[in-house]
Amino acid sequence: MTVYMVERNLKGISMDDLAGAQQAAIATANRMSEDGAAIRYIRSTFAPDDGRCMCLFDGESAEQVQRLNDTAGLPYERIVAALDLTP
Repeated sequence: MTVYMVERNLKGISMDDLAGAQQAAIATANRMSEDGAAIRYIRSTFAPDDGRCMCLFDGESAEQVQRLNDTAGLPYERIVAALDLTP
């Protein structure tokens, strides 16, 4: 699997709505996994001052990650392959 970064502009989002979006991403990834897809939500980083949000997923393709976000109803600007450099 490859790590994909989903870039979002969530300027003005409330913390409750941000938490709901994260839960939607997690739940959708879990449902897709239960249906046999190799996909997993990793984590998100949010910069509240400018609304940028970066979400990481393990997946088989950018199209699969796009499908997850579309299904969850989550906005995004682009999806790119990335390297997760967590120590």
